[in-house]
Amino acid sequence: MLDNVLDVRQMRKPDKHPAIFARYRDLEPGEVFDLVNNHDPVHLRDEFESEYPGSFGWEYLETGPQVWRIRIGKLSASALPRLLFDTSLVEAGDGTAEGATWKLEVSERDLDSNVIRLGPDGGIDAHDGPDIDVLIHVLAGTGRLDTEIGTVPLKAGSLVWLPRRSRRGFTAGPEGLSYLTVHQRKKALTLIPSHTGLR
Repeated sequence: MLDNVLDVRQMRKPDKHPAIFARYRDLEPGEVFDLVNNHDPVHLRDEFESEYPGSFGWEYLETGPQVWRIRIGKLSASALPRLLFDTSLVEAGDGTAEGATWKLEVSERDLDSNVIRLGPDGGIDAHDGPDIDVLIHVLAGTGRLDTEIGTVPLKAGSLVWLPRRSRRGFTAGPEGLSYLTVHQRKKALTLIPSHTGLR
């Protein structure tokens, strides 16, 4: 087993949470470590609840005012399956909320997912899609998908495949349109600094 104490009091603030989650990921189910901090890490607890609900233990051993010690345990080998969102509550769109009305917030993931809502007769202009395949499930309303050479009618229950780089545009019907998108997570943009010398 790893050294079971992680003291983050002297770490830079941006380094604390990544170090704590790295230590947690290295645990085997049933193992624990003691986190030592100089404050009550309530935001860390919120992150654990978001990333690993039901699969971690959290026990206060010491509660300040100078030193906080929390025993964090791993209850399962991986994050547990869980309910994220009830799509049956999604409406077609009344014009009050448009755009992405829900998105997948889990940090450690391979997929991205959003619920997109378009108001009555609203739309997304035709554009070339990204270099990833996208699956769309229409949740409510009607509309159409404009492709490079035609249109695809959309209604609640439609399951649509958008191949990578395909041309697509969306137009909602008179009652609006709401749909769920699922696709591979896009890699973060990496900026490479220029090394051109000054002359």
